[in-house]
Amino acid sequence: MKTMKIKFLKPIVCLPIVALLYFSCGESTSKKAGDSAISENVVSQAETPEMGLQAAILSDNIEVVKQHINAGSDLNEKDAMSGSTPLITAASFGKQEMAKLLIDAGVNLSLKNNDGATALHTAAFFCRTELVQLLLDAKADTSITNNFGATPRQTVLGPYQELKPIYEMLKQQLQPIGMEIDLQHIEATRPLIAEMLK
Repeated sequence: MKTMKIKFLKPIVCLPIVALLYFSCGESTSKKAGDSAISENVVSQAETPEMGLQAAILSDNIEVVKQHINAGSDLNEKDAMSGSTPLITAASFGKQEMAKLLIDAGVNLSLKNNDGATALHTAAFFCRTELVQLLLDAKADTSITNNFGATPRQTVLGPYQELKPIYEMLKQQLQPIGMEIDLQHIEATRPLIAEMLK
């Protein structure tokens, strides 16, 4: 059983670390992809911004996110390294306003990252209550399982004390790039998230 728990936690730990790596080098990749899309196909009259969509989300640049929406950018485009969609990134980092813009623009709520996690998985794990509610209101599927067979609800059912070292590690590694992880909030909120996802 302990081995199963450790395997189950692997995607949860890997997602933010991959996001960190993406943030460090993802913007230049996004520019190349955006430049190619502009030269090959002009989707609308709005110009695609130079900053990539993922980088805009991570840097809290809501104006660039709006520009991507108006330009007809692929809002479901997955990051090459982690497989995270812009919505998964917004959910992971607690970017509620950006997630709402993406949802209102019609993104696919069921897309998974490389570990099989959806935006609902990541919002639930990091106890982003408002984002979980936003995704539920948008009819996100609560029954989708990740690569380890866990639904979003199952990511918050385990005892907090077993996961606390993982949350502490993630806080230490990801706080410098803008991920806020409030351990007391997470401990107190996990049961609420599990109830919301019933």
